[in-house]
Amino acid sequence: MYRYRHDSTSESSDNENHLSLNPIKTFDLSYTLLNAEDVRKHIDEFENSGERKCEYIDTVLLIHNSLEMVPFNVSKFNNLKRLDISNNHITSLPDFICSLPLSCLIAKNNRITNEGLPKSFRNFRNLKVINLSGNNLSRFPEQCLENDSVEFLYLGSNNIIDLPKEIDRLYRLKILCLGGNYLTEIPSTVGSLDNLQGLILSDNALETLPSSIANLKNLKSLLLHKNRLRMLPTEIIALKCLTELSLRENPLVVNFVSDMQHNPPSLLELSGRTIKLHNIEIPEGELPATLEQYLKSAHRCVNPKCKGVFFDNRVEHIKFVDFCGKYRVPLLQYLCSSKCVVNNAALQGSYTDNAMMRKVLLG
Repeated sequence: MYRYRHDSTSESSDNENHLSLNPIKTFDLSYTLLNAEDVRKHIDEFENSGERKCEYIDTVLLIHNSLEMVPFNVSKFNNLKRLDISNNHITSLPDFICSLPLSCLIAKNNRITNEGLPKSFRNFRNLKVINLSGNNLSRFPEQCLENDSVEFLYLGSNNIIDLPKEIDRLYRLKILCLGGNYLTEIPSTVGSLDNLQGLILSDNALETLPSSIANLKNLKSLLLHKNRLRMLPTEIIALKCLTELSLRENPLVVNFVSDMQHNPPSLLELSGRTIKLHNIEIPEGELPATLEQYLKSAHRCVNPKCKGVFFDNRVEHIKFVDFCGKYRVPLLQYLCSSKCVVNNAALQGSYTDNAMMRKVLLG
């Protein structure tokens, strides 16, 4: 009943190692509605069939069956690179899979819980793809943080409520999928994922995004639909590679909004502003180190007609920015004073750059 495939390539050279010259071999029992015992018997039959040794197999596909567990004799495929056990009834992953030299583990659409995962993924030294979407995970599986080799991490359609700040350990990540969970915030450390090209955060409960997202210089796709976003950080404009931004079904504001509840600045803030505004020279060593650091933390007001600065006291303002001359996206910006907002056309302009943003999905 099993399907055994091997595909070889005609391209080879004398200096390639012997493994690259071997054909790719697949053991496929997909869409057969087999239970674990049935699969176990087929693997034993395959192993005992003579020339078709398990050690030659690098891909095992057990998709769409009736598995409630992974048969132990899957471990006989000791050169296995890809294991796909999607769309079954599996509640846990056995520890023995961590001893396999997997580069791709796909276990989506099962019933796996956090307690059903191996305690450590540390032995997965070459794992590049982890797909645990569509399971019963209530927490981000911290085992994933043990593998800095991971490039594609799919955890969508679970019950995850937060993302650990240590996510930046996965510095090789290219795709991070967390759509369809219960996230309310994203840690600023996401901005340290320099290789990230796709960030899927749709269908969560996010109200804001960290400004550090602007550091994702290679980000091409940012999916944010079905959240609670009212505005986006202004820094998002810095994402020059971004070609897809999905925002539909968010309570994005439809009118300009500015909150004029502005607490009076402290004496420290006023003094710092005066020093910066008038370029007052202070001899080195005259001020305590803490005050020197404070003066260096000044932020320039984004109003181009204002020369002011601010430190801790600021006014939040929402500006609508045109993408592609068609969509108006609200971005959050910070001003030094409420006077910088009222009747100021400079803050009400538009921004159009079709090279930067070619696809904005709002419906």
